[in-house]
This record gives sequence, structure tokens and C-alpha cells, in this order.
Amino acid sequence: MAEHQDETGAAYDGVVELYASLFADRLETQPFARAMLTTFAELVRGTGNARAADVGCGPGHLTAMLHDLGLDAFGIDISPGMIDHARRARPALRFDEARMEALPVEDGALGGVLAHYSMIHTPPGELPALLAEQARVLAQGGLLLVSFFATDGPEPVRFDHKVTPAYSWPVDRFAELLAGAGLTPFARLIHDPASERGFLDAHLLARLAPASSGPRTSGSGYSPPSE
Repeated sequence: MAEHQDETGAAYDGVVELYASLFADRLETQPFARAMLTTFAELVRGTGNARAADVGCGPGHLTAMLHDLGLDAFGIDISPGMIDHARRARPALRFDEARMEALPVEDGALGGVLAHYSMIHTPPGELPALLAEQARVLAQGGLLLVSFFATDGPEPVRFDHKVTPAYSWPVDRFAELLAGAGLTPFARLIHDPASERGFLDAHLLARLAPASSGPRTSGSGYSPPSE
């Protein structure tokens, strides 16, 4: 996993300014994603724990949006260049450089975790470990909002993303992985963004299941396809 993460971080280091300029106001033209983020923030506030991590925060635009929506939000990213940009652009907010499989957060500390297209570059076999780590940092009743590219097919599909290779996922299969990490999916939004890639956009909301529902593990019974 370390090699893959290093490659992804280096790829995003090379496109910091372009990426930031392209996505700074992107949600203004994405009402579905914006609605899910707003719903996520409202539900996190309702838990009484407004502390939330934007995991894979990039230039920090969504971290700032979560802050504006009333959350005590901070950003985490593997790319030093992205973290540097985020800190310069939004000095009042906290941004940390860290790996997604080793979040610098204590167990059960957060009311919410946002993973907005930040796991799309993760090979299928490594994804359960990332979801288990996100479940680890959530308090009981805490929420995860994960967004990703979706496919109607039965298996994840590897494709050539403009920055570094990525994967689209069958929504039901992704929901199974969330359940395997001890999270209970309870809402989903799937829509056609009319993108040139031909994939759907998917947003899944999940809540950390009570401890009595089973251990927080990364296993889900899913065997990734061979590449």
C-alpha cells in the first residue's frame, strides 16, 4: 500500500495549481453532490460531535465548505503540495499531511468523515483497510460520506484518470465493503453527470454501527478481481 500511496501523492503534487483552479467552485455546478454534503453536515451536527475530517482534502475547498456548514472540520491529504496550498489558501483551518491508512486521529474521536472521491485511486484489495481506518476514528453514531465513480457492471473497473489510474465501483459492492468495516449504509444518491468517462457519480452515507453489531474489521467476504 505504501508504494501506491507514494505514487498517488506524487501525481497530485504535480497538478496542485491546476487542480485547485478547476475544483475551487466545482460544487456550484453539482447540485447533487452539494445536497449530500449539506445533509452530511446536518446529520453530523445532530450527533453532538461536530468534529469532522475531510480525508483526501486536496486544496481544501470542501474542508472550508464543511466549516461553513457548522462543523469543526480539518483536512488530511497525502500530497505535500496539496496541503501546502490548502494552508496558504485557508490559514484559519487545520490541514495535516498523512496517509489514509494511518489517520492522525485518536480512536472514536470524530462525528464525521468525508471521503469525496479520495479513494478512487485505491486498488480494490486495499480498500477494506482504508474503510476500517475511517471506521476506527468515528465515534458511535458517527457518519461517513463517501463519493466515487460507479459502474453498472458486477466488478470494479480500472480506468485512466487524468492524474493517476483510478477505479469505478458497483454501488452495492461498495456498500458491502462499508458493512464489512462496521458501517451501516443508510442513504445513497446515484446520478449521471454526463461525463466523458461514462461513469455514474455515487454518494453513500453510512453510520458507525453499535459495537454489539460486530467488530470493526476490514473483512467483507469480497475477493478483488485479478488485474
